[in-house]
Amino acid sequence: MNKKIMIVDDNKEFLEELKETLVLSGYEVVAVENADTAMDMATKTYPDLILLDLKMPQKSGFQVADELRHFSELSNIPIIAMTGFFKDDYGPLLNICGIHKCLKKPFNPLDVITQIEEALKKNNK
Repeated sequence: MNKKIMIVDDNKEFLEELKETLVLSGYEVVAVENADTAMDMATKTYPDLILLDLKMPQKSGFQVADELRHFSELSNIPIIAMTGFFKDDYGPLLNICGIHKCLKKPFNPLDVITQIEEALKKNNK
């Protein structure tokens, strides 16, 4: 059975490109372009992993991750953040919100696949 990855990013073009990369790599993909609907979509689809943009209009990725962490049925889903605006002080915030890794945009498609595989392996222990 294919693993299900949910991508949350307000950049539609980036979202489509990343979705295509993941589908070609054998993943089932749920693409969400609005942070407000991310929680609702996660409770409907129960993804195996979430790729989450940190900088979005309505809610930040930090807020979305924190909401997911406090919802018991979703709290064990690994979250990999993505951002083009990484700051050093994000480190503690990532931990507090339950984010496992942070990829800096732009990133190599192979890097995201590697990070997904590592996170899924850790989560299946």
